Amino acid sequence: MASSSDFQQDRHSFSGSPQKWNDFELPGDTLYYRFTSDMSNTEWGYKFTVTAGHLGRFQTGFEILKQMLSEDRVVPHLPLGRIWEWQVGVACRQTGHQRLKAIHLLLKVVQCSTQRDCDLTLLKPLWQLFTHMENNLCQDMAKPGILLPLHRALAELFFVTENRVAELGTLQEYLLALNTEDHLHRCTAQ
Repeated sequence: MASSSDFQQDRHSFSGSPQKWNDFELPGDTLYYRFTSDMSNTEWGYKFTVTAGHLGRFQTGFEILKQMLSEDRVVPHLPLGRIWEWQVGVACRQTGHQRLKAIHLLLKVVQCSTQRDCDLTLLKPLWQLFTHMENNLCQDMAKPGILLPLHRALAELFFVTENRVAELGTLQEYLLALNTEDHLHRCTAQ
């Protein structure tokens, strides 16, 4: 993959198992790729995802937003609702350290919000991820282990968020919005 048709600029070559592939960024608005098979396997090939429209690197945006959310005099002027929506989307799409950083920013937004700035029901996909992790943890109780950083981050986010909605008096609506009907039926049956 490269940013030029002659594959000389910003070239990235990959071969072998998916673990050898790394995320990378290319400047510009065009990606050129070439796939060559050595015919040693009958697999279908490789799958990759291209995401366009980044206005800078993730780390830069994270640091700027983290700093802005840490400044008490700046927070009242921020569109927390829009930042919240954007960050929830980022946390759902990203993986690894970038997801952890997005969850860190979500936690800061929840702690900064004073009114009903944020639609907390947007957390439903992250809640589903968290409950899936919780279910797996319960099944693996025979194996002692350390909670994964993502599990810890989500636990803290949902603990703080639940306290926030309890303060606002909307706990029941929040819990109903996050859970599926099947989950509510199972809980009722238990």
